[in-house]
Amino acid sequence: MTRKEIINVLEEISDLMEFSGENPFKISAFKNGANTIRRFEGDFEILIEEKNLDSIKGIGKGLQNIIYEMFQSGNSSLLSELKLQIPETLPELFKVRGLGPKKIRMLYKELGIKSIIELERACSEGRLTVISGFTDKTEKKIFEEIEKIRENEKFVLIYHADMMNDSFIKILEGIDSIIKYEVSGEFRRHCEVISKLEYVVFASSAENVKSKLMNTYHNLNLSEDFIEINEFKIPILLHIVTSEDEFTSKLFVTTGSSQFIAIQNFEFDNNVKTEEDIFKSNKLPYHAPIFREKEYLDNSCAVKKITELVEEKDFHGFFHFHTTYSDGSNSLKEMVLGAKEKGYSYFVVCDHSKSAFYANGLTEERILLQHKEIKALSEEIKLPIFKGIEADILSNGDLDYSDDFLHNFDFVVASVHSRFNLNEDEMTKRIIRAVENPKTNLLGHPTGRLLLSRDPYQVNIKMVIEACSQNNVAIEINANPRRLDLDWRHIFYAREMGCKFSINQDAHSVDDIKYLKYGVWMAQKGGISSNEVINCYSLEEFQSYLKTKR
Repeated sequence: MTRKEIINVLEEISDLMEFSGENPFKISAFKNGANTIRRFEGDFEILIEEKNLDSIKGIGKGLQNIIYEMFQSGNSSLLSELKLQIPETLPELFKVRGLGPKKIRMLYKELGIKSIIELERACSEGRLTVISGFTDKTEKKIFEEIEKIRENEKFVLIYHADMMNDSFIKILEGIDSIIKYEVSGEFRRHCEVISKLEYVVFASSAENVKSKLMNTYHNLNLSEDFIEINEFKIPILLHIVTSEDEFTSKLFVTTGSSQFIAIQNFEFDNNVKTEEDIFKSNKLPYHAPIFREKEYLDNSCAVKKITELVEEKDFHGFFHFHTTYSDGSNSLKEMVLGAKEKGYSYFVVCDHSKSAFYANGLTEERILLQHKEIKALSEEIKLPIFKGIEADILSNGDLDYSDDFLHNFDFVVASVHSRFNLNEDEMTKRIIRAVENPKTNLLGHPTGRLLLSRDPYQVNIKMVIEACSQNNVAIEINANPRRLDLDWRHIFYAREMGCKFSINQDAHSVDDIKYLKYGVWMAQKGGISSNEVINCYSLEEFQSYLKTKR
């Protein structure tokens, strides 16, 4: 297990212990242990390998043995034991936002609720209000959260769909009767979340394709012209065609979006050679698959402003990444060298700031220590490493270091990490105040959404975009597939306002560097070219850009 996974398991153990009514001191030992590991600045994995965890204050012998076991086996026998002591379905209640161990314990003890289905039924029947502390408002909120969970269960993140696609095309490539195939639907349009993976398959024998897949999968729905595989979180749908002309028309229709096709009122027959022909015969400009969305038709200038789209190869600067100084899994050197191997030539480390106690945020003293290491590493590898920070935007819009101390940084990312429940006016004023800070260079993950997990906070994003434009603050397109924030639908207005963008993996490990791909896909959906992205600047251009904020 990685450090982050060990922390997650320790927190899960403490939650289950709290639910079971264990000794509070025992519960605290696991919670505090998780926080101690999160704040530890050294090489945690080396300490485990060398059995030296006793050198960390706050990690007792009992906890040490549990951590050694997790690191070596990838499992925790204590966690397994705790799960055996509770109903099998009960852990799913912890997925409901707003429910902690104590509330879940009350629901179980007083109403016998041990699953989301039972909780949903109790909410619909109005039974939660009999429990002390559960009001009508609480019940309504829980019911809304369950509805979100139900809806979100129908989708996967584009990252997971991408991995499914990589695996499934190997299956398709192994079927001899398939002449050619193309991924279609939501994935071809690069939607942020995917409800099904679709393919158009041109085969010499549809029966042969069905037979091969039946040998591989068991839960299949078969018809004359499609195959649906239902063995994964989302279905895989194959549209089978037996002619080249039909392949093109089927690919166009299944790519969608259905709204785009309906609004444009396309007319065509199956005797088409290319998708370009379909647009041409309907006297319409060609739209690449990623642009076939209703939003492009609602925004008359969206497609007209698209020139040469940004690509991964255009990137020079690796921005907004985290290290073991805060909550990253890899050291500064490991992160920089990992990015260097990917072709980056300059770097901007942006660990969490001091208010982010949950992420081992850096105090002023630790910042100065990190700056010494940055200088030494930069001299060692003979490449520039800029001193950055991801500063928390406090509830009043201030950043969480003094203005004087902010002068120690070359690059400041301002982000909201708390108080998500402010109303729209309060949140908008809060973010704009941070954007107006002369030291702010970049607004991080502007709407705070976590796809399939947390809705964006209430904010007037147009006013925020306007403030970024007026204050020469770039807007982040966070490439982490759980965020993909700024939403591509807001990119049109940001481009119209002349904003610059920064596409960042928000990497917390070397492995996260691969997420760039998804941020680029979202930027492409918004029509962004490389000259609008500050990570694509040469070193000299980036240094000049920084001077515009001085």
